[in-house]
Amino acid sequence: MKDKTRQRTTDRRTFIKRSLGTAGTIAAFPSIVPAAVFGKNSPGSRITLGCIGVGRMGFDDMKGFLEHDDIQVVAVCDVDTWRLENAKKEVETYYRQKGNRAGYTGCDTYTDFRELLARNDIDAVQICTPDFWHALPAIEAARAGKDIFLQKPLTFRIDEGRILSDAVARYGVILQVGSQQRSDARFRHAAELVRNGRIGTLKHVKVGFGRDPFTGDHPVTPVPAELDYEFWLGPAPYRPYIEERVHPVKSYDRPGWLRTDDYCCGMITGWGSHHLDSAHWGMGMEYSGPVRISGTAEYAREGIWDVHGAFNLDYTYANGVTMNVTHNEINRQGVMFEGSEGWVHVRRGFIDADPASLLQETFGPGDIRLYKSSNHKRNFIDCMKTRREPVAPVEIGHRSCSACILGYIAMRTGRTIHWDPEKEQILDDPAAAAMTSRPYRSPWRL
Repeated sequence: MKDKTRQRTTDRRTFIKRSLGTAGTIAAFPSIVPAAVFGKNSPGSRITLGCIGVGRMGFDDMKGFLEHDDIQVVAVCDVDTWRLENAKKEVETYYRQKGNRAGYTGCDTYTDFRELLARNDIDAVQICTPDFWHALPAIEAARAGKDIFLQKPLTFRIDEGRILSDAVARYGVILQVGSQQRSDARFRHAAELVRNGRIGTLKHVKVGFGRDPFTGDHPVTPVPAELDYEFWLGPAPYRPYIEERVHPVKSYDRPGWLRTDDYCCGMITGWGSHHLDSAHWGMGMEYSGPVRISGTAEYAREGIWDVHGAFNLDYTYANGVTMNVTHNEINRQGVMFEGSEGWVHVRRGFIDADPASLLQETFGPGDIRLYKSSNHKRNFIDCMKTRREPVAPVEIGHRSCSACILGYIAMRTGRTIHWDPEKEQILDDPAAAAMTSRPYRSPWRL
């Protein structure tokens, strides 16, 4: 007997794919899929979701999706079997407490994301893996026709982002980057104030966020029985397992891989992906980028954590606007836009301006209005149904991430980087240009 949920989900996917043009673009797709096509709240109207990476952030993202009745989590994937079983238990307990849904047969588990992506009855995936593992599963998901919710930063290197953005366009899938500040009314209001000239001519932007600590050397430790460490390393260079380099540290709740250069660029892409994205939103540079980047950073002389510590970066854009990005002991946490007639400063849960009356500004029909979303996951779900571009689409995420990685390159080289945002090339510096990509460890390849 055929599984009704799988059959109806396939029918939904067939309906959507038949509405795609041959070039992977939407052709004559209705702005809203009529409920009559699938049946309101029927199993076939629910989007089936697979979650790839269910650790610290991935587990929370998964729980966030569970709260939406038109999402049905049917599979989870992780190279850590403890996390895998924990996620499976969370999903099945949630649905059991809510009352088992028609046709729901439980949550399947996978340790290889490729097996999950091979399932024809999965509509979308949530990807929340370490930064160096973002590109490969996301590109493969696009090729498999899955819509994608991808945690920031978009990718680990610039060339990965270009390939991913092109793949999303080619295969006509929806990708939402986990840059949730785009679904925050304060950040949107600040950006609209700047875009509509309410602070006069924009002159300068200040961005501030935290920095990572350093640590000493730690001995090689046994690989936990539940972890497939070889698969976890994937395309990254081989290094012996050290718990403090991979897993969360008791004295500091973020995992060690976030402070390890082989796996992450540090806070410049961690928080930078949020705040530089918000800065570009207000600057109107979402599909472009800086032309000159310079800066300095402190690096540990010893120890296993080797991403940047204290840092100071200067960006210049083709229109003459400058941006300073530092740890928040220098610039206040968040994004401050400085104009010829005032300023606006925004961070999570806070917005301030001078003159203060800017906070009460309203906008009329002739003003620039930016994409309005009040819930990042809800926006992704709705866009999967309507095939509308989400509030944080892949190309914008790629441009924001590129600016962060260019800052990383400037800090690492200690040189001024000249960037052509149209060609996406570093000019006149072959060594720096080589850092926009990275070699993959065999057998993985981009």
